[in-house]
Amino acid sequence: MSDSQNEGAAVLRLGDKAPDFEANTTHGPLRFYDYKKDSWAILFSHPADFTPVCTTEFAGFASRASDFADRNVKLIGNSIDSVYSHIAWVRDIEDKQKVTVGFPVVADLDQKVARLYGMVHEPMAVTATVRCVFIIDPNNVLRTMIYYPLTTGRNIDEIVRVIDALQTSDSQGVATPANWVKGDDVIVPPPATQQAAAERVADSSLKVTEWYFSKKSL
Repeated sequence: MSDSQNEGAAVLRLGDKAPDFEANTTHGPLRFYDYKKDSWAILFSHPADFTPVCTTEFAGFASRASDFADRNVKLIGNSIDSVYSHIAWVRDIEDKQKVTVGFPVVADLDQKVARLYGMVHEPMAVTATVRCVFIIDPNNVLRTMIYYPLTTGRNIDEIVRVIDALQTSDSQGVATPANWVKGDDVIVPPPATQQAAAERVADSSLKVTEWYFSKKSL
């Protein structure tokens, strides 16, 4: 990609402060930080309104609204379409898919938000965002980024699972193993000294595989 193609594109990293923005949405003018306040947030992009894969994703997010609310997560969508297109499409989804789309969708015609978050990947398309997912914590820190190509719909179960893992790690000071789901054993951080390693192996309260690898139930 040339330097000119890269111009204006954000390069975000995990642990960065998520950029704030103001935008027009299907819920009216909105400032991102004010909208999410002290909540977690999922900012996700879709390539275009009235497209089949995006329709299934919006219906998927909407159908899990209570699961996200229970986890103190607010949703906000984004694409390079007008607010009128968004409104018409959301109404169509609610009519045909029988779900309520209760979250705002940013009308990003000038690509302001898309460029701020690096949603436009020009080898794929110059006039559409790829399928990005940004999970942002209550302190406005970017905790997870997931990217999908235009042809592949997102797995909503996986996004909920990641939220559960992040919140469990934050509240319990643990890590989560591969394929972990809420209720499974978690990983205890490994000891940092020889003495602590010896104590870990002898700790009957943990499920110890080796001194550096121990699990426990919550």
